[in-house]
Parts: sequence; C-alpha cells; structure tokens
Amino acid sequence: MTIKVALAGAGAFGIKHLDGIKNIDGVEVISLISRDLDKTKEVADKYGIQHVTTDLADSLALKELDAVILCTPTQMHAEQTLACLKAGKHVQVEIPLADSLKGAEEVVALQKQTGLVAMCGHTRRFNPSHQYVHNEITAGKFNIQQMDVQTYFFRRTNTNALGQPRSWTDHLLWHHAAHTVDLFAYQCGSPIVQANAIQGPIHHVLGIAMDMSIQLKAASGAICTLSLSFNNDGPLGTFFRYIGDTATYIARYDDLFNGKEEKIDVSKVAVSMNGIELQDREFFAAIKEGREPNSSVAQVFNCYQVLHNLEQQLNG
Repeated sequence: MTIKVALAGAGAFGIKHLDGIKNIDGVEVISLISRDLDKTKEVADKYGIQHVTTDLADSLALKELDAVILCTPTQMHAEQTLACLKAGKHVQVEIPLADSLKGAEEVVALQKQTGLVAMCGHTRRFNPSHQYVHNEITAGKFNIQQMDVQTYFFRRTNTNALGQPRSWTDHLLWHHAAHTVDLFAYQCGSPIVQANAIQGPIHHVLGIAMDMSIQLKAASGAICTLSLSFNNDGPLGTFFRYIGDTATYIARYDDLFNGKEEKIDVSKVAVSMNGIELQDREFFAAIKEGREPNSSVAQVFNCYQVLHNLEQQLNG
C-alpha cells in the first residue's frame, strides 16, 4: 500500500519534509499547497508532484488522498488540522499544534472522536541526539538533574529560516518554547508541575517580545532553564545541555557531544541521521500499523497547557 500525501506550506520547513520523504518507501506526495502559485509550481516540478493549489480544501477533496503534512503559519495550525480530520485524513502538523489552549483542546477532542492518526512535529523527540539520551534514560543509565537550553535567533525583521521575508510573525512562546517544554517532560518521563516566565520589551514593529526566560520543574524534581532570543547575533539555533547524575550531554540538533565537547556517535540510534525524516517515518508507520504515534496530539497536549499558563503569567 502506498500512502498518498499532501504537503501544505512549500517554505523552508516544507522542503525539509519533501527531502525526508524521498528516503521513505511506500509514500508518495501527490499534492502541494502554498499561497504563491508560481513558487509552489516550481517546487512541485522539482519533486515531481502533479497537483498544485493555493487552497487546502482542493487537496482534501482528492479521493485518493490518505494524509496531510501541514508546514503552514502557526496561526493556521489548529484550524487546518481540524479541517484534515473532518475530511477523514490522517494529519501531521508542524510544531506548534496551536497558538491557544482552546485550539489544542479542539484538535485533541476531534482526533479522539475520529480515531485518525494525528501527530505534531515535536522534532526533538526524533533527533538522534535526543533519542540517544532518551535510550540512556529508559535503560536506567542516566537521570536528568537539570536541562539548560538556549534558543537563539537573529530575527529583528520578519524572515524565515532561509532569510526570506515571512508572511506571518513567529512566536517565542507558542513555537520555540514548545520544543523544550515538551522535550523536558518527555525526557524526564514526568509532568511539569511548576513553570515561570518573564519577557523583555515588546518590539515596536513586530509586536512580540524578542527575549524570554522560562523556568520549569518536573514532578521528578528535575529542573529546566530556557533562554530564548530573537536579538542574538551569534551562533543560531537551539542548544541543549543535559546535566545528569552520571554524565553531561550537549545536543545540537541531530549531533551530540559530552560535557568535554567530544562528539558521541549517534549514527546507530535510528535508520537516519535526519530528525525530520525520522518524524515522518513515525507518522507513516503509525498509519500503516493503525497505532498511536510518538508525539501524537494527545501526548503533546500537556505542553500546550503549560504554555497557556505561562502566557497567563506574562500577560498578567
């Protein structure tokens, strides 16, 4: 059986998914959706995708379509995920699941009702670096005492990961913090019981806080300190330091180092070294096997409850 997929959002992240899917057997992207038709046609031609549209509803109307991957602006995620589920399609939505608790609740409720596979792109669960640490934890060889995380970008203008102008404003709390809030609880195997946040000045043009600091505590007693900035003109990305009872690990996307900056070989952890591809493999495997995927909307829901509580604090 070939799973026929539509991909919405042919931007920087959509391309990463298309590149990952090329390596996965039994999957065919049959439709590409994005707001600029000419640019979308260009990408579709490059990847041999026949159907191109600017409207998700056109793709959902395709009878042969099984599943959808959403790489669209944050503000559209919940609404589009609901549309896919209502159309009877399995769906993987890029992080974040929603930009409000209400949106996340509606998606989780509809998934439960339909029984379709619905997962959220919490990629850190799938990066080989974080999988390695997870395996050490589940084997009882490592316990987190503290996670120290820096999420740093230089985004004083509204641009995407490729430096191209963006049609929407990114969000430190609902997008970038979501990665760490979910990963911390997942790696600790323990819910977050305490969360605090403070933010810096609101940007006069973008209308968002450019700097933020978040503290988390898990029921296990582990703590997490997360610093986020769009003002940082230096090494860009997210860097995780795991401080544990038996080791220290530093994760930079798919790569892992020990506390002495010696590289750890994570090439045998999974079938690929690409976290996005591994995330997509899990989505398609869950569809084929009729099971709940890792990073299902139900599993990540707690993350959005925490983000909601932090937002209430910041707006208070």
